[in-house]
Amino acid sequence: MPIFWLITGVLAIACIGYVLGHRRAMASAGGNLRRLHSLPSYYGLNVVLKSIVPALGLTILWLLLQPIFVSNAVSGMIPDNEIPFGSSRGLVMTEVVRTAKGLNQAVAAGEITEATAQNRNTSVDDLTDALKSAGAVVTSTLTAPVMTAAQAYREVSRKGYLGMSALVLLVATVGALWALRETHPDFRARNVVEQGIRALLIGAASIAVLTTLGIVLSLIFNTVEFFRLYPASDFFFGLEWAPSFSGRGGASQLGVIPLLWGTFYISIVALVVAVPVGLFAAIYLSEYATPTTRAIAKPLLEILAGIPTIVYGLFALLTVGPLLVSVFGAGGALGVNWQGGGRAVMTAGLVMGIMLIPFVSSLSDDIINAVPQALRDGSYGLGATQSETIKQVVLPAALPGIVGAILLAASRAIGETMIVVLGAGAAARLDLNPFEAMTTVTAKIVSQLTGDSDFASPEALVAFALGMTLFVLTLILNVVALYIVRTYREQYD
Repeated sequence: MPIFWLITGVLAIACIGYVLGHRRAMASAGGNLRRLHSLPSYYGLNVVLKSIVPALGLTILWLLLQPIFVSNAVSGMIPDNEIPFGSSRGLVMTEVVRTAKGLNQAVAAGEITEATAQNRNTSVDDLTDALKSAGAVVTSTLTAPVMTAAQAYREVSRKGYLGMSALVLLVATVGALWALRETHPDFRARNVVEQGIRALLIGAASIAVLTTLGIVLSLIFNTVEFFRLYPASDFFFGLEWAPSFSGRGGASQLGVIPLLWGTFYISIVALVVAVPVGLFAAIYLSEYATPTTRAIAKPLLEILAGIPTIVYGLFALLTVGPLLVSVFGAGGALGVNWQGGGRAVMTAGLVMGIMLIPFVSSLSDDIINAVPQALRDGSYGLGATQSETIKQVVLPAALPGIVGAILLAASRAIGETMIVVLGAGAAARLDLNPFEAMTTVTAKIVSQLTGDSDFASPEALVAFALGMTLFVLTLILNVVALYIVRTYREQYD
């Protein structure tokens, strides 16, 4: 049964249970609401919760665990001699899963029948032709063991989904009947429902924490695997980035320092542009602008935050880059030959700085407006001018929030990819010249994982090491900024 219809069935059971719970509560009280501990709707909601929550929880758990069990059951069908040299069983299983999905696609498209897809005696060439005709992805020549494993994977998965559907509907029904059995005048339905909703809210709030934990663990496991294949000293202290993809990383140079240098260099240029402009705009909007001007200017300024980064990248590539070449290039307006091409640190930094302006201005504006008016009035009462009040009272009081806005902009700059790819180039180098092409950690993560990557090779696993390095550096940046914020905040408590 498809997941959509399974969820629809569970919701139907819950809706029927709500009506029955409501009616049973009224019937048990003889139609007198005063005899019930809770309102009738709470008895119906109790049935809904006890039918939906266990059923959906079982569905999610089943969907997470079934692929793991099925893969473990099927992987043994692939002989060791069918695993190509330099590959791994996990990579072959990826091909098995892809082929199984292709068989489903071919059956749905009518290229083959269900019986043909399940028949182990069907020619591999015929099945491969059917997959290609249905538009399925076939990345390599399929062998008989891989096709057999794909058929087995598909069959076991189909039985697993049927078992899941039956069990989930059974759990939903049992939960509804259990809740109906509890329905009587003395049952504290309101307390149970409120506690259940509270537990759901806590679970929803925990999703962010659990997601972060999952991301960190995935980075850690793959980073550890990378350092088993490539020396950590060469990665952290290497001055050259030159992946060769020649097999097991023997000829690759994977030093992270050039990428970190490019990341921070471009981010610094972007912050040099964004912080003064954004902060001055926030001061004007909060302290000098009239309400009419503010109502018009602030939404227009925040439009910059809604522009897709790919548009900024195209703007850097097609407009800002040629403009800088016309000024700083050979034969340019200044008569110098500093910038040879449109892709450079300065190109990406300027455009990224424009993108970051609303991050700084909007947050700083809100923080400045949150400074108590009593501080301004006290400064005016002592004879200070408006500019002196802003400089000596308002900005120091708002400094922790402003630092937070700058930190958010810095984190956004460090994690930017598309502007760097299109505006800064792909050269990993150590250079102080802002008119030279460079690249960043995020851009190389994308390039290392683009295409059919062999995740048993250091050239692919290095993307996780790069991500972990960037995560740790961003965490350190957050801790330092938090220390600075707390230090300054103590002066105004």
